[in-house]
Amino acid sequence: MSYIKFNKEQLINLEFSLTREILRSNRAGAYASQTIIGCNTRKYHGLLICPQPNIDDDNHLLLSNLDESIIEEGDEFNLAIRRYKGGIYNPKGHKYAREYEINHVPVITYRIGNIVLTKEIVFAMNDDRVLIKYTLVDGQSPTKFRFKPFLAFRNIHFLTHANLNVDTNAVKIPGGIMVRMYKDYTPLYMQFSKENFEYLHVPDWYYNIEYVKEIERGYEAHEDLFTPGYFEVNMRKGESIVFSAGTSEVDISKLKVMFSIEVRRRLPRNNFLNCLKNAAQQFIVHRDGKTQLIAGYPYFGRFSRDTFVSLPGLTLTTGNSRLCHEVLQSHLSELKGPLFPNILSKEKPVYNSIDAPLWFIWAVQQYANKTRKLSSVWMEFGPSIKQILEGFREGTEYNIHMQDDGLIYGGAPGIALTWMDAIIEGVPITPRIGCPVEANALWYNGISFAIKAARKSSDKAFVERWLPILKQLDESFPAKFWDEEKGYLADYIDGNFKDWTMRPNQVIATAMQYTPLKEEVRKQILSKVRRELMTPRGLRTLTPTHPNYKGIYGGNQIERDLAYHQGSAFPWLLGFFAEAYLRIHGKGGLALIKNLYNGFEPEMNEHGLCTISEIYEGDPPHKPAGAISQAWSVSALLTIHSLIEFYEKQ
Repeated sequence: MSYIKFNKEQLINLEFSLTREILRSNRAGAYASQTIIGCNTRKYHGLLICPQPNIDDDNHLLLSNLDESIIEEGDEFNLAIRRYKGGIYNPKGHKYAREYEINHVPVITYRIGNIVLTKEIVFAMNDDRVLIKYTLVDGQSPTKFRFKPFLAFRNIHFLTHANLNVDTNAVKIPGGIMVRMYKDYTPLYMQFSKENFEYLHVPDWYYNIEYVKEIERGYEAHEDLFTPGYFEVNMRKGESIVFSAGTSEVDISKLKVMFSIEVRRRLPRNNFLNCLKNAAQQFIVHRDGKTQLIAGYPYFGRFSRDTFVSLPGLTLTTGNSRLCHEVLQSHLSELKGPLFPNILSKEKPVYNSIDAPLWFIWAVQQYANKTRKLSSVWMEFGPSIKQILEGFREGTEYNIHMQDDGLIYGGAPGIALTWMDAIIEGVPITPRIGCPVEANALWYNGISFAIKAARKSSDKAFVERWLPILKQLDESFPAKFWDEEKGYLADYIDGNFKDWTMRPNQVIATAMQYTPLKEEVRKQILSKVRRELMTPRGLRTLTPTHPNYKGIYGGNQIERDLAYHQGSAFPWLLGFFAEAYLRIHGKGGLALIKNLYNGFEPEMNEHGLCTISEIYEGDPPHKPAGAISQAWSVSALLTIHSLIEFYEKQ
């Protein structure tokens, strides 16, 4: 029996099936994503979404969907499902769905009378191509199938509408057709493994297709999709055909073999850990000679902060230190002065993150710890680490600078430099101007690691320059941030002002390998965090006792932004809680951490299947929200699993 499996009753229940989404991505930066019954509920859903470098540095939706119909004695049974304006579903092919399961790849089974059809979908690992295998398991012979592609050719963040600029032509190629709706786009090649097919060219538009998730998010939710025509193919009982949609033409005689090879390359999603490992691979992208990470699907891009936080968990915990090195090395060219761009974009990189450079040092540190090659790591990455530390010490953009007490300060009106960066109408919700606790914890840890590496490499000048700063921080950090009576750390400090809002950022200070906090202090902090911020799905970003707390995440963009860092629970923070907790309690802390880890297993069947969502609501039952698959969420769970394995052996 498959690890992930849904039955007929679940599939035909739209309240159930439309809330479960599947993601397939590749190493070239392309992906496919839909609900389990194939109904697109987001503008980000589609069968082929890939970069279009001739247009911009973003992903574009080419093939939105592929309608499959069975033609039996003149009657057409459409297996697809679409929602139109007003909440009208047509066709309603989900009523024919009988079973959905995932092992290596997703498989859905349809039944119409005595006809049984299976549909398997795989995304090519290194090619912008989706492959769909149809098998006529049972039925009268021959049975005619009709396939109608729905095209968008648009940026994933925007919707398209019927227009006169579309190139409605279709060029016949072996096994199918080539289309290109607009001249700047990569052509789309749609081909079948079976040569004996018929294509009828009937250009048309389908109007007012509705995306319910966009309605919920307060965005434009209706678009028109273009269909160039349709294919008709006869199949006999036991026969399989493979459909390919990609940005290059293929030899159709090799499609079945290609499909089989791609399936064999997949890690079976047959248990919780394998699901996490599979999800981890989906964030890796090789583009323009670089190896980078996608922060999340379906709508996130490449962010430095997310990359460095996620990287060790996604790579080192699965034994892939080489991949970790590739990503770190790829980002060296992005460093400008002491800063990495928060948003990695060819056109407009934004260098507004106080912590991304410090997370980079932390990620290098994890890589060095794993490989045990401290001297060679310092030789390669030491110059960049020095550049970051010196730049912060001397001062850089956004008033980021080292104070006389050794703490790092940053911020300016209208700017949010930390990970809590939600902004409404130009005003940050949590500006945190001053000395953020997690940035200063990373600062202390980074200096400590650099001094250790410099000593190993006999870099005496560096040690002599930075050791006094470290000793100064040993005094100033606990003196400024810690309050014995409150039992936790200030969230940030600005001059004489200290923000005592109870937030989870202090957990990072307790989890660093090098910290100025004594064990008893760290123990008190974790106890306070556990009582006020911990949920089974992550740490809340704000204590429920605060008047600004928002435990439900939903509504339009403003309403969601207000809740994002004011109560929503983030799984990624649990990785640092677990590390800090086990460092103090050892084996005695395993029961709690195991419960946290195992508690996420039901999420494999929720929201984004076989992966971990971006956030969860702060209030019970802690429903998933945001992106269906987030890099640092998956990373945290893999990190926790690795920690459990380590402490079980102690």
